[in-house]
Order: sequence, then structure tokens, then C-alpha cells
Amino acid sequence: MRRLLLAFLILAGPAAAEPARATRQMAATASPHATEAALAMLRAGGSAVDAAIAAQAALSVAEPHASGVLGGAFILVWDQGAQRLRYYEGIASAPAASADRLTAGGVGPATVARSGRAVAVPGTIAALALAHAAHGRLPWADLFRPAIDLAERGFPLPPYLHQVIRNRAAELARIPAIRALYFDAEGQPLAAGAPFRNPDQAAALRLLASEGPATLYGGTLGRAVVEAVQTHAVPGWMTLADLSAYRAVERAPICAEVLARRICTAAAPSSGGVAVLQTLGLAERLGIAAVARDSAEAAHIFLEASRLATADRRRWMGDPDQVAVPQAGLLARDYLDARAALAGPARAMETVVPGTPAERHGALPTPSDPMAETATTQLAILDAAGNAVSFTTTNNLNFGAELLAMGVTLNNGMTNFSASPGMAEAPAQNRLAPGKRPVTTMAPTMVFGADGRPELVLGAGGGARIPDAVAAAVIEVLVFGGDAERATARPRIGAQNGVEELEQGTPLADLAPALQALGHAPRVVVMNTGLQVIRRLPDGRLEGAADPRRDGVAAGD
Repeated sequence: MRRLLLAFLILAGPAAAEPARATRQMAATASPHATEAALAMLRAGGSAVDAAIAAQAALSVAEPHASGVLGGAFILVWDQGAQRLRYYEGIASAPAASADRLTAGGVGPATVARSGRAVAVPGTIAALALAHAAHGRLPWADLFRPAIDLAERGFPLPPYLHQVIRNRAAELARIPAIRALYFDAEGQPLAAGAPFRNPDQAAALRLLASEGPATLYGGTLGRAVVEAVQTHAVPGWMTLADLSAYRAVERAPICAEVLARRICTAAAPSSGGVAVLQTLGLAERLGIAAVARDSAEAAHIFLEASRLATADRRRWMGDPDQVAVPQAGLLARDYLDARAALAGPARAMETVVPGTPAERHGALPTPSDPMAETATTQLAILDAAGNAVSFTTTNNLNFGAELLAMGVTLNNGMTNFSASPGMAEAPAQNRLAPGKRPVTTMAPTMVFGADGRPELVLGAGGGARIPDAVAAAVIEVLVFGGDAERATARPRIGAQNGVEELEQGTPLADLAPALQALGHAPRVVVMNTGLQVIRRLPDGRLEGAADPRRDGVAAGD
């Protein structure tokens, strides 16, 4: 643990020059405590999935704004023995009594976003249980011990958590349960490094350890969730029956041959997975390999690819169990050829509209709103047997609905549905409906080498910026020859947030004038994306890195 905490102190400041290295197994998460919990399971003979469960429980305590055991998640699992990639989908879903829009009854968007109504039926625990049944080696109860100990004994408040609290101090201080946990006696946010404990969450984690998922999906923890949701000033639609009815789903991942690799990611209801593969495929067609890293030419290519992918993502993606999602058409070679032909090397496209993939039927749906899950986090794990997990997990916005149940943050996943259901003749794919899963830009990803094994295990937090961060990291390694550290620390760029963005305080921000001359209109902004990467080198050694913009650590044996 001492070694991890030293790494944490280094990574909390300027980006480290070198990635972490290992020969057998590795974990990269947004918290040193979560990385340590994952390694403890691996050293005890656990699988990558066992390690992921322990890390998520620890993140629920140490990174409570971003994710937790009452959120939603996408999990990719590479089973080395079976030579098979599996995808477990546990995104938080709409309750059965949901209306067709979150603001029904005249509730304002800002008010409803942080309310009982914003809480979606949590799916992370169900997805982890499904993955554990197929891939776990250690007993379920054992996986929660590090997190229970962390919540009971306490730890120094992490710097990034302090920053998140400080940024919303006025709003958070008005909520008694949050104020009691995260503020001092004078009503000020706890300082970075201040002692922090969460005994209520320790009790919730004990229930999950001893009773399993049943405590959430109909038991004691579930009743606490429903009480918090229904007693809010803007009560939610969730009932205990919604929790009892929730099921995680195993779906087929989506894959594409790009940059001489097989790259796989999360399928719908992820919109981020398609966006990652489209962005990479379009950038390849537009000549990303022929330009210099971090040049105006490279930035132009990436922005054009991102703009095209954004337009398609926002129109076509939805819950595949309730609407037709043309994923294969969006990734077809001839379709991407035609989309790439819309962009040129010397001038930015004046306007970008969605394409029409081959599988589309009926009227064009109304485009959806930008995704909002800025608080998301990513875990990357590779065990000694060669199994791998890429796991993106979220409370949606920072501190979710700003409600707690037994000390655990409740998600506000309902805000990921379209604000408008669209027109009757052309409804939005991502319109709110009972039991429906909202689309999300989360995009856990694996890149496979020539030997068929994972070469890169990665993903990111950061809302709509997730696909750009993941695609840029893949390009950094596969095209420009960067290592895992360079992939995580590289300057951010993209257009998935609805506008063109360059990361403030980085060399890419200096490209704004050159890009403006090409017809772009970039904004220079803070772009906090929590990207984690593990890379398997040709000789079998591992290197990994956690995003220096947050509190993360990569470490291994």
C-alpha cells in the first residue's frame, strides 16, 4: 500500500514520465485504494472479474461522486481460456411508472436532475454478479472486505474528490446527509488529506457481502434506496418492484478491423462504442497515419472524424431491446468510406448531418441530446492467466442525484434520456419509456494483437468526451507509438460534446489559430476525462497508466 500511495502522490501532480510496469498482472483505476483492492484479490488467486468487483466497491467509498454500487455499468471480459470476449450490460434503467419525459408536471430541468425522479434503477451490482457467476474464482463476500475496511477505518480525503465537492459546495452543503459526510463543523468542504470515514456505507457493503445482490434487488438496501427516492421533494417513480424486476443483460460486443487491429467495445445501449469505432475508422481513412502527432493536420483529421461520429451517435443509438439500432450499418466499410469522403484535408466541413446506414427503416428519428455522465470512472485489469476486464461505471453526474442511501451515492441516470420524446412520426431513439435503458457514451474497449490476445485494455470517464478520449488513446499507441502513460496524459481534443474542444493548458490549445484558419471553431476548455490503460507488450510484459487529471494509480506484479 505504501508503494501505491507514493505513486498516488506522484500522479496527483504533473504527469509521470513513465508508465507502471509489471510482468504478471496489473490494475489501473481512478483511486490508489481501488487499485490496491484489485491487486489484493489477484494476489489471493482471484480472477480479473474478482478484482474488478473489489475495485468497484472501493471506488464506491473513495470516489463516491463518480461511481458506486448504486450506479450503472458496462463490463467487457476477455476469457483467455475460452478465447472469448463477453459483454455484460448493467446500465441503470427507467422505472415502470416513468412518464415520457423527466420534466413531466412542469418540473424544471435543473431541479429534476438532482432529485428522486432522476434516480434510475441501478444495474452495476447485477452486472457484476452476472460476470462473477461466469468468471469469478473467489467467494463473493470476500471481494467486499477491502472496501468495508476502507469505509470503517477511513482514509485521507483524495484531492480530486475535494475539488469536486468544492466546485458544488453551495449546492451540496444544503443536503444534510451529504453535508454531514463531506463538510467540516464550520460548513466548509473537507480539505484534501482530511480524515474521512463512511460507516453507513460500510454497513451497506456488509449487506452486499453477506446477502449478495438480493439485498439491493428487494431487500434491506433496496428499501433504503426506494425510501430515499420517494421521500425527496421531487419524488421518483422507482418502487421495490422495479428493483426486483431488474436484470443485467449479456450482449454481443461490437468489433471492427481498424489500424491493423481488431478493436472491440460496448454495443448499444452504449452510443460511445460505435462512436469510438467510427472515429478510428474515419481517422484512418482521412490519413491520420500520414501526419505528425499533435500537429494542426492531425487535429483537423480527428475533429472531422469526431464530428461525423457525433452526428450518427446522437441520431441512431438507443436501447436495442426497444428500438431498432443500425449498429452494423454504422460500421460498414462502404458507409464509412462515404462518410469520410465528406471531409477534406484543407477545410472543415461547414455542417455535419447524420448519415443513413443501410439498416435504417421508417422515418428519421429526432436527434438526441448530448450525454451528461461526466462523473464516470474506468477500471482496467489484466490477471496472471491472461484474462482481462475493461469496466466503465457511473453515477452519471458528479454525486448523481445528490441523494444517499445508507451512505451510498444514488445515480441520476434518468438524465441520460432525451429531454424531448420527439415527434410521433419520428420519435427520438433515446426517448424515455418505462423499463428502457438510456444510451450512454461509456465505451470500455479492448484492442487485440496479432496473437488474438488483448494488447490494450482501456476506457474513460468524462461524459460525452469519453469516445474522443478512448479513440485518441488508441491512435496515440497504434499510430504514433506512444506508451500507456502518454496515452493517458496526452492533451484532449474532440467534438463529441457538441462543440469542438481543445484542452486548456496543453500544446493542443496552441493550435486554435491554425484550426480556425481551416474553418474550425474550437473552444479551449478544461477537459477532465479519467482514462485508464493497460498495455501488453510484444514480450508479454505489461505497462499501465492512470489519468493524471484525477487521483488514479496503475500498479502490478
